[in-house]
Amino acid sequence: MELEYDIIVVGAGHAGCEAAVAAARLGSRVLLITMDMDKIAAMSCNPAVGGVAKGQIVREIDALGGQMGIITDRSTIQFRMLGRSKGAAMWSPRAQCDKARFSALWRRTVENTPGLSLWQDSVVDLTVAEDDTPFPKAAEEGNAPDPETAKKDNTPPTPARRVTGVVTALGVEFRARAVILTAGTFLGGLIHVGRSQVEGGRIGEKASKGLTERLIELGFEAGRMKTGTPARLDGRTIDFARLQVQEGDEEPSKFSFSPETGAVAEQLPCFIANTSPEVHDALRDGFADSPLFNGTIRGVGPRYCPSIEDKLRTFADKDSHQLFLEPEGVTTNEYYLNGFSSSLPWQVQMEALRRIEGLEEAQLFRPGYAIEYDYFPPTQLLHTLQTKLIPNLWFAGQINGTTGYEEAAAQGLIAGINAALTLAGRAPMILRRDEAYIGVLIDDLVTKGVDEPYRMFTSRAEYRILLRQDNADLRLTPRGREIGLVDDKRWAVFEQKKSNVESLRSFVHGLSTAPDDLRDYLISRDSPVLTQGRKLSFILSRGEISLREVAEVLPALRDFVAERGITADEIEQVEIEIKYRGYIEREKLIAEKLHRLEEVAIPSGFDFASLTSLTMEARQKLTRIRPATIGQASRIPGVSPADINVLLVFFGR
Repeated sequence: MELEYDIIVVGAGHAGCEAAVAAARLGSRVLLITMDMDKIAAMSCNPAVGGVAKGQIVREIDALGGQMGIITDRSTIQFRMLGRSKGAAMWSPRAQCDKARFSALWRRTVENTPGLSLWQDSVVDLTVAEDDTPFPKAAEEGNAPDPETAKKDNTPPTPARRVTGVVTALGVEFRARAVILTAGTFLGGLIHVGRSQVEGGRIGEKASKGLTERLIELGFEAGRMKTGTPARLDGRTIDFARLQVQEGDEEPSKFSFSPETGAVAEQLPCFIANTSPEVHDALRDGFADSPLFNGTIRGVGPRYCPSIEDKLRTFADKDSHQLFLEPEGVTTNEYYLNGFSSSLPWQVQMEALRRIEGLEEAQLFRPGYAIEYDYFPPTQLLHTLQTKLIPNLWFAGQINGTTGYEEAAAQGLIAGINAALTLAGRAPMILRRDEAYIGVLIDDLVTKGVDEPYRMFTSRAEYRILLRQDNADLRLTPRGREIGLVDDKRWAVFEQKKSNVESLRSFVHGLSTAPDDLRDYLISRDSPVLTQGRKLSFILSRGEISLREVAEVLPALRDFVAERGITADEIEQVEIEIKYRGYIEREKLIAEKLHRLEEVAIPSGFDFASLTSLTMEARQKLTRIRPATIGQASRIPGVSPADINVLLVFFGR
């Protein structure tokens, strides 16, 4: 058995799988260690991928050459594009998945990736080598202490520490040049159901011990967070006729830009239920035994995915809350009750559930529960997701204080890419805030930190009109190609789409229409008819006009689309670009101006405490986070515009 690798990835959740596959495809010899090979990329909570802003992240993962979009498409049982009633920046794909198939496909992918090995075991320790060599300057941002600066201010150089491998519960010591930790909720995991507590990373699975203590010993700051999951119900005991049906889209789309996957052919319905005052009364009867309210749980929970008992406290004036019954797969009767996350005693959950219309006879497969786990504040990371303390150690996923499969997978992909690039002596890949939601995610984590489980929303992105789900491939596939994750086949598909979009855009801007050409269509859409000839792009700027519909009634456009084989997705993308052109150009201009701040570097090891013209809060936070540029400094909470002006003056700008 081989004991030495380039990279060891600890944990085979959504972050670990993306990290391991990406690193192996970039040429590293990778070992993926998981506690249970039957739970690879398990959907621990909701059996769904995507949603508001999360769907954009999945499309970005796919555009860069990651796997989540492909595997989601191949396991989708219902697809919906959320936010269609709003502007295109808000459109977010979401897929209900067959959770067993999703995990099985990920295992097949992992097992068949060249250069990637698996080991089933629990990691309990890191092996670390120390010597008197000065800590090397970070290749990415220069955030590590600079030996030259240390000499000037008489600060002794920090001894270099490098992780050399891991030790497992079975006593096996694996060696590696880099380690990526993606431990999910398993570090010190503690499950709560009422007053009952059991150690575990998921229900029925043991917690991971030893790593948290080792990382604290190495100098890392740790904290506790909490998340939860709802009860799972037996579909045979649900009266679906009394629930509202929620169907998928009539024309479902998909996540991956690859032609190797298609839209789901047969969709399963979801169902909508509602709580009532009677349900709330039953839940309140258990509040005395709630670990959330009696002080048992100390970890901070997610603001945007609260438990049902949290909702009753926060929204005490509401008589009803909407719930969604979602199938967990094609071959199972198990249903997920979205919106009913709880850590109340199972008897209380059962009593409350049976007061919901349609669930009067419902049987539990398992109750909802809360879980507390260890995390490490992400301000201890560089933008590559490499730790500042130890240069060949990466963190990705919930260990960084995030929540959600999509956020975890994105971090895993970036960590895997950058670990492999670093070992190969290549420049790292860092995505800007105006380039990707993934860039927003990582920049928020590294510069702002977290005080609750982080969840991505479109509102977190100041350039969300640029970061739409439809153009993720045009934004990021060249980056994926540059680093080596986008193969020739995918690149050819990308170039064809890019060519089609550009040619259609030019054609629409150049095509003139006479008043009679679209008269009947405009009348059918309650849109003013033309009194003189106009460019087609002018007509398309109207919100009620569809380029796809125009292509069906305007012969010149119909022939152009048919001759070049332009797809419905490409037509839609051109329409979005035309309708939102003014907003898009404005955001591009703002982004270009702010890029100037990103270009003003802060020297490694700079002594912020010596700048007395900065506020005390700014000096403390800048010293702790150590931003590499003025742009990064400007996004740190507590660093004011006046502080940024001081830094700009000091650095000659």
